[in-house]
Amino acid sequence: MNIVVAIKHIPSIADDLPVKGNNVDFDSVDFVLNEFDEQSIEQAVLVKEAVGGTVTVVGVDMIGELDAVLHLALAKGADKAVKITGDAPAADSHMQAKWLAEAIKGMGANMVFAGVQASNDLDGQIGPMIAAYLDMPYIGGVSSVEASGDSATVNKEFAGGAGAKYSVSMPFVAGVQAAVKPPRYAPISKVRQVAQTATIEKVAPSGDASSGLVFKKMAPPVVTGHAEMIEGSSKEVAKKIVELLKSKGLA
Repeated sequence: MNIVVAIKHIPSIADDLPVKGNNVDFDSVDFVLNEFDEQSIEQAVLVKEAVGGTVTVVGVDMIGELDAVLHLALAKGADKAVKITGDAPAADSHMQAKWLAEAIKGMGANMVFAGVQASNDLDGQIGPMIAAYLDMPYIGGVSSVEASGDSATVNKEFAGGAGAKYSVSMPFVAGVQAAVKPPRYAPISKVRQVAQTATIEKVAPSGDASSGLVFKKMAPPVVTGHAEMIEGSSKEVAKKIVELLKSKGLA
């Protein structure tokens, strides 16, 4: 079983995101593995452990810092790592999907996993576009994958707690929302060991695609007001809330 996982490194949402020009100041933030891609890696490793095979992680090196994320993926159980030397911070989802698809074409993948979306843009289009470029079926919102022979059983989640079970022939692309188990922890010592011994294959970006959108401006939100904290005992707080509501004509 040959499983390929498309991953993305994103600015840490734990950091403030300073703006430089019309984008985030990438030199001022730390980059981390997209949380939904962690779920993809875990699901891929679980399938490998169940039926055998290899897991290859591939990502676009947007700012020359993808190695750390690839090392983490290898420490979590992936077998091979490939980076597309994009060096294009402004590359949109269409461009990244095209580069990823061209790189994946020669890998002989039975399954291609991608996070259902990335936490930094919530776009959710890379998985479907990879499937379109590779001419493979796509299932999004995936919560589990079980492989058997030349097909797989895939559970998909819908809004409102509903779910559906699909049987899909390989190869296919899955947008993973959650793995069957929580992503496994990779100790820093193991990540460092991987960093010293692992070989990362480099692939030049190939193909051209564009969404037709132009990123014109990014800016921090404008502060328009502030919250007023009401202090005192429960009775005092309740009285002040009633007075406030009356002053607004709401009580």
